[in-house]
Amino acid sequence: MRLSYLLASAASAALLTGFPSQSGASEPSDNTMNETASDTQTADETATETPPAAKRVPVEIEQVGRIRTDPYQWMKDENWQQVMRDPSVLRDDIREYLEAENAYTKAALEDPTESLRETLLKEMRGRIKEDDSSVPAKDGPYAYYVRYREGGEYPIFARRPAGQAFSADAPETILFDGDKEAEGESYFSIRGLDQSPDHTLLASAIDTQGSEYYTIRVRNIETGEAVGEPIEGTYGSFEWGADSNLLYWVERDDNGRPTAVFQRNLTTGEDVEIYREEDPGFFVGVSKSESEDFIFVETGGHTSGEVWFFPADAKAPEPVLIAPRKEDEEYSVSHWNGAFYILTNADGAVDFKVVKAPIETPGRENWEEVIPHRPGTLVLGLDPYRDHLVRLERANALPRIVVRERESGEEHTIAMDESAYDLGLGSGEYDSTVMRYEYASPARPDQVFDYDMASRERTLRKTREVPSGHNPDDYVVERIMAPAWDGEEIPVTMLRRADTPVDGSAPLLLYGYGSYGMTIPASFSTSRLSLVDRGFIYAIAHIRGSQAKGYQWYLDGKLDKKENTFKDYVSAGRYLVDNGYGSEGRVVGHGGSAGGLLMGAAANMDPELFGGIIAAVPFVDVINTMSDESLPLTPPEWPEWGNPITDGAAYDTIMAYSPYDNVGDKPYPAMLITGGLSDPRVTYWEPSKWAAKLRYEAPEGGPYFLRINMDAGHGGSTGRFEGLKETAIEYAFALASVGLIDDYTLARESRSGGGD
Repeated sequence: MRLSYLLASAASAALLTGFPSQSGASEPSDNTMNETASDTQTADETATETPPAAKRVPVEIEQVGRIRTDPYQWMKDENWQQVMRDPSVLRDDIREYLEAENAYTKAALEDPTESLRETLLKEMRGRIKEDDSSVPAKDGPYAYYVRYREGGEYPIFARRPAGQAFSADAPETILFDGDKEAEGESYFSIRGLDQSPDHTLLASAIDTQGSEYYTIRVRNIETGEAVGEPIEGTYGSFEWGADSNLLYWVERDDNGRPTAVFQRNLTTGEDVEIYREEDPGFFVGVSKSESEDFIFVETGGHTSGEVWFFPADAKAPEPVLIAPRKEDEEYSVSHWNGAFYILTNADGAVDFKVVKAPIETPGRENWEEVIPHRPGTLVLGLDPYRDHLVRLERANALPRIVVRERESGEEHTIAMDESAYDLGLGSGEYDSTVMRYEYASPARPDQVFDYDMASRERTLRKTREVPSGHNPDDYVVERIMAPAWDGEEIPVTMLRRADTPVDGSAPLLLYGYGSYGMTIPASFSTSRLSLVDRGFIYAIAHIRGSQAKGYQWYLDGKLDKKENTFKDYVSAGRYLVDNGYGSEGRVVGHGGSAGGLLMGAAANMDPELFGGIIAAVPFVDVINTMSDESLPLTPPEWPEWGNPITDGAAYDTIMAYSPYDNVGDKPYPAMLITGGLSDPRVTYWEPSKWAAKLRYEAPEGGPYFLRINMDAGHGGSTGRFEGLKETAIEYAFALASVGLIDDYTLARESRSGGGD
């Protein structure tokens, strides 16, 4: 067990189950209807009366023989790299505009819904066990865990003797107190946290800007004293060498790309470069084998890559290549049973297969098939133990865990019961027969099980507590197959109260993502209940561009097939409306990042379907972003979207769906558009430009609310309760957009548009 497993859990808004989900991407974090205060005023009564008018400065851009005009290019600060690291240097005119947009959103949306938002926040906070703790996980002489103090925003990482792992009275050593470390910081994000192999040192990676440039610090656990100098400008990922004196870390360059792996000698303070990636389309990462015998250097893009390795006890490592990069071929490596076990899509294995290779000669020519390719069954990952190999896979849009015995090769599957659920693999000691996994469904809180792979007995270690009360039987979970526009079937996960009618009278929130192969899990969310308990039906559309139905499902939603993603989402929405799960004009669309792109494209395709759209950090200025090689994510993203700089066909494909470039005078619904000033993934100017263009081109639609977090990046606020405040704003908007707030309506902006 390593603390990094616990870290991912702690970052997910107090799930505190001890490990991250491996079944796909997570959605944004997360009692009587119409319970706002009687003196709540309408938007027209409280707003600054008109939203800000963004100046228009048309810039003509010629590219691959095409010409486009961008009237809001001025919102991109020429000094954007510095802004990411220090938001205070943002150009004055841009800052003034963003602050004016924030003021309008506050006056027209936040202030009138203050009472409701306070109620929502109280509800959501009431479902969180404030002093919760994770299930301790053993690692040598200690058991490590995460806990929160009452009212605390950030996690406390601690340990106790392994022999007293499950004793609450056991003596505790606090390794890292997130609340104390975050004092005085407006933003605080923990990317990495890991104890040294000898359990004497703790390394942490912290970002205090939201820019995702992390500073790594090492301290002595017993004394608390710093060990050596901080390592600045890192990607946040790191690994310990076997002797607890060497630390391997990843450099992030000035454009935000993780480019190289260095070795830090804690005794001398010297940094030695181990590997550098020259291809601007590749990112670099570092990891350690589950056996802790090897360190891997991984480099790659979306659809190809390669892995290098060296012994974890090497003093002056010389990485050895496993297999050279090959176009459209992916592989990942685990160390098990004296060999490398490799998960790969080589040789046409679209849904991946497992091969093994000798450590001494691991090249492709020596790969031996262990688990063959099975079309429709996507292998998601491997988790080796000394005598067992565990894999997580997905079939029929549902995950499952398969255990393989080392000696006999016999396999068995851990059975699950519900029609839609989420599974996650946890951390366990390599030499143990006990693995840990997490189970949840949209109606059933997370459960943590220890499963003995030899005896096949399982022990329930924890059920997520909902202090305010929760009965899963009060809710209905369904998996619906919605027909797509071309006859394919789209899996849709549904959650509603048992007493919510399916007759078209209930409002519907339809969540979607659909890019990078990420699959939104059918997980449990306490925040989501605040909408469902008010009569909403909550749906997740598992559209093309995800891997819900295998890797081909992803391939059919990228590059020149990208519009399948958007058409699937609209088709799913229309099918649900036609079958009584909602009604036209009372559907709220919700998506973030690439899911925000989905929101923009769906709004352009079928604006009448929606009563409101929540587009969080939306990737909507696609053609301009994919045409800017200086942005950290642009070259690595060309395999996902296409390269419009050199490829005219790619340019035309992107231009056909890019939300910013396809805004027109349409009956757009109300929109809540959010961003983060220091966001390196979806830069602040994308949502800002989009909001300005919507307001100018479609003044009769909306209203359009732009909310830029001036102190955060892609993930918004990092504290568990501060994050709930942002969720409360989104949910207040959702309720308002379908008319469920007394004495408050989202009035159309009805204005002449932006300034010149």
